[in-house]
Amino acid sequence: MTNGTVSAEEVGKFSQLVSRWWDPSGPMKPLHQMNPTRIGWIDALAGGPARLLDVGCGAGLASEALAKRGYDVLGIDAGGEAIEAAKAHAEGQGLTLSYRNCLAEDLAAEGLRFPVITALEIIEHVPDPAAFVRVVAGLLEPGGLLVMSTVNRTRRSWLTAKIGAEYVLRMLPVGTHDWKAFLPPSELGGMMRAAGLRVTHTTGLLPEPLTGRWRTGRDVGVNYMIAAMR
Repeated sequence: MTNGTVSAEEVGKFSQLVSRWWDPSGPMKPLHQMNPTRIGWIDALAGGPARLLDVGCGAGLASEALAKRGYDVLGIDAGGEAIEAAKAHAEGQGLTLSYRNCLAEDLAAEGLRFPVITALEIIEHVPDPAAFVRVVAGLLEPGGLLVMSTVNRTRRSWLTAKIGAEYVLRMLPVGTHDWKAFLPPSELGGMMRAAGLRVTHTTGLLPEPLTGRWRTGRDVGVNYMIAAMR
């Protein structure tokens, strides 16, 4: 299953976390904490509910939150265990939400296009980020919006997102992240432009230690989000 946009090794890492994906105190705690801020930023840029593709959706944390805001969401992931966990969690909630265990390339081969696409905390786990951006950009409708989130490659991110999260606080299993795979906004923005997109917005995602919440801000030194349009 390994190709330019999917690594079997990376899929395997996250498959081991599936049983605790929805545990707000488990290994996905940072995603649970930042998710309201991520979703709010996406919703504001998208301008309200639309058909939306969530690439690399995992067990559905962002997909469900977007569906609850009225989006017609298709979540896709290369990990079959994650997709089954996502389906189980969403069952009976009455959401306009569906999941597929597939790759973005599969949707491209079917000729599908979407007005809004999200790819959150995924690009740092693919073998060829530029190829991934090209494939995902090709799924956008004309005028469509792509939002991605990832971690900057800085000394501060090495200390916090790698050493701090994995070795000191033990929030994530050791080896979850490869600091060399983190992407500065300039590099990711360049990949988006090379794929025919126009970068429109960039924001940092900043934790508030006293409250456990996250907020957006100018500081993109660690976590950030970037938006582009076709």
